[in-house]
Parts: sequence; structure tokens; C-alpha cells
Amino acid sequence: MSAILKPIAFLLIIVAAYLVKRAGLFKPRDYRVMQVVVFDFTLPASIIVSFATNPHHLSMLLISVFAIFGLLPLLLVYAATRRKPVADRAFLMLNCSGFNIGNFCFPVIQTFMGPSALVTASMFDIGNSVIVTAGSNVMTTSLLHIDMDRPLTEQHAGAAPTLPYSKPRDKDARRLARRAKAKQILKGFLTSVPFNVYLLMIVVMLFSIHIPAFVPTLLQPVADANSFCSVFMVGMLMDLPRTGKDVGSVLRVLGWRLPLGVLFAAACWFLLPFDASVRKTAVMLSLAPTAVFSTLFTDRVLGNAKLAGFTLSVTAVISIVLMTIVNFVIPA
Repeated sequence: MSAILKPIAFLLIIVAAYLVKRAGLFKPRDYRVMQVVVFDFTLPASIIVSFATNPHHLSMLLISVFAIFGLLPLLLVYAATRRKPVADRAFLMLNCSGFNIGNFCFPVIQTFMGPSALVTASMFDIGNSVIVTAGSNVMTTSLLHIDMDRPLTEQHAGAAPTLPYSKPRDKDARRLARRAKAKQILKGFLTSVPFNVYLLMIVVMLFSIHIPAFVPTLLQPVADANSFCSVFMVGMLMDLPRTGKDVGSVLRVLGWRLPLGVLFAAACWFLLPFDASVRKTAVMLSLAPTAVFSTLFTDRVLGNAKLAGFTLSVTAVISIVLMTIVNFVIPA
């Protein structure tokens, strides 16, 4: 019974957070406070507790490598939308790739599969973090020639599929451009607390460093708060689309994410060389909603965090339904 009631509880938390925001108890941008709580405190604590209390074998790094292929939808969207306006392409590319693992799947997976499943989720999220913390934003802006430091509305994009771009002819100018791009990429990764924690945990794995018992004991209350805070943040991000064009943008994201997510889930089940419980967890992770980072990057590039937040909320509801079905259909 709890396997059914807990996902319903997550949906109720999402709805409650949205209604509380609509009632005026939260301002539109107050979700950023929750983002700080989740990204800098509860999620890192969950990662550390998972590594400290469950065995992580080096062989499972294969799951991390496998998760990096979650970047393929971005490239497919780029190739398939080459005649679309750059703003539409950017929204699709930013919201079609990557998975919401730490903020959404951690609590759901733990409910369905138990605490040991967080091992698989953590290893999956190591590779996924390469995409969501910076990779999707860097590739989108680079392929579409968008200036990462300015919103698209200030770059006079119009209906063109990409922004005009002239490669610097001067050798020194090209070197400076490469250096600036490298700094932006490094900043995107190194300013992400969860990504840095994952790097630290990889070092712990590689050198078999023992994490003292008091560390997970101290962090456990913070880690326990990750479930509620993460799901509540999804509800705070939610906002209904205002135009038919916005509805169409969300439907296009769903049209890409759902079939590609099912294909990725099938690849996890049939290709990963692990036992059924690990592969079942990977299948569930492949059906995850859009990443919270997608709302951040959509806000920076397009100034439309609300639509990205609604997309996240819709995909979260769909993900809970699909993951519940997987839990009952696939034996572990």
C-alpha cells in the first residue's frame, strides 16, 4: 500500500506548493531560496549519506558513463529543428536532455526500491550531472551561437534558426575566445555543489577512503529533508502557460522526452551488465522529469523560467505515473 500512497503524497505536495504560491504566501521568485536549500544542503547531504552507508563498487561507474548518453536528445533536437526559430530550438534543447535525479528521483526511488537503490541513483547522477550542471547549456548556446552572458531577447534573434556568427580570423582572438569558453564551462561545473560532492565521492571510491560513522549520523536529518524540499520546490516552480504557443512548446518537449526516455530505459534494461534490481532502478531513472537546472538555464537564455517550471511539473507527474507502473510490472 505504501508503494502507491507515497507517490500520491508527492503529487499532493506539488499541488500544495503551487496552491500556497497562488495564495500569495510565496513570491514568484521565492523558489530560488528553496533551490539554495536543496542544491547546497539537502541534496549534497543525501549523496554523502548514500555513499557512507551503502557499498559503491567501481564497476558501477559504467552506469555513470551510460548516463552521459542522455545528452543525445539535445543533438537530435538540434538536427531535427534546423528550420525553427532559435528561441524555440533553445527551449527544446535545454528541456529535452538530462534527468532530474537528485532532486526528484532520489526520494521516489528510495520509496519504491529502498535505500540501497540510492547507490544506483547516485552513480547514474554522476554522469547526468555532466549534462545538467553545465553541459546542456554550453552545447545549446554554442551550437546556436548564443551569447551566454546575455538573454536572447537582447541579441535580436528574430526567426533565424541560429544567431549570426563570424569565427575570429586573428589567432590571438581565437585563443582568447577558447579561453573564455573554457572558463565559462569550468565555472558551470565548479560552482555546482552536488557536482563537486560527486567528484569527492569518486575520489573516496577510487582510494577506498573510509567515511567516519559520525558523518552520516550528523547529515542524516538534512538528507531526510531532501524528499520534501525537492518535491515542494517542483510545486513552487510550477506556473500555468499563458498562450497557445507556450502549450505547444511544452507538448513538443513531451513529444521528444517520452519516446526517447522509453528507448533509453530499454537500453538500460537490456545493455547494462548488472542484476535486475540495478537495471530496474536505471529504467526508472530514465523516465525522470526535466532537470531543475533546465529552469535556471531557460531563465538565463530565454527569460522564461515559468514555462520551464511548468514543463518540469508536468513531466514530474508523468514520471511518477510511469515509475509506479515500472515498479509493479518489472520484477526486481
